[in-house]
Amino acid sequence: MKICRIFFLILTAFLLSVVSSQAAPEAIGIIKTVSGEVSLISTQITAPALANMKLGQGDTVRTGPASSVGMIFEDDTVVSLGPDSEMQVANFLFNPVDKELSFVTRLVKGTFCFVTGQIAKLAPKNVTFDTPEATLGVRGTKFLVKVD
Repeated sequence: MKICRIFFLILTAFLLSVVSSQAAPEAIGIIKTVSGEVSLISTQITAPALANMKLGQGDTVRTGPASSVGMIFEDDTVVSLGPDSEMQVANFLFNPVDKELSFVTRLVKGTFCFVTGQIAKLAPKNVTFDTPEATLGVRGTKFLVKVD
C-alpha cells in the first residue's frame, strides 16, 4: 500500500511538472515601468500590467489616458507606449545561434518609441511594425510612431 502511495505521488508530481511547463509560455520580454492604467492581454490572462510582469508571444499591451508603459524584450529592444495606445506582439523569435530571428508588432493606436535591439542588427528585414495604414520596415535604431 505504501509503495502505491509513493508511486502515485511521484506520478502526480511528474504530470504536474509536464502540464506546468506546457502551460507557461516562454517569456519574450518584461514590462519594466508602468504609469497609470496599463493592461496586459494575453491568451491566458487579462490583467493590470505591473513592473516585472513577463511578456509572451501574442500579448497585447494597452494604455489608458495619461498612462505609459516601458518594455524590454529578450533581444534588448526597448519599447515605450504613450497614453491611449495599443500594441500587439504578433511574432517574436530570438534564436541567433540557429539564425531564427523575427520581431513583428501590430501598432493599433497611440504613440510608440522604439530603440531596436539585436534582431534589427542581425536581420533588419525580419523586423516590421504593422499599422492600420502601413507596414514599417526598420533600418535604424531609434524611431517614434504615432497612429491615430
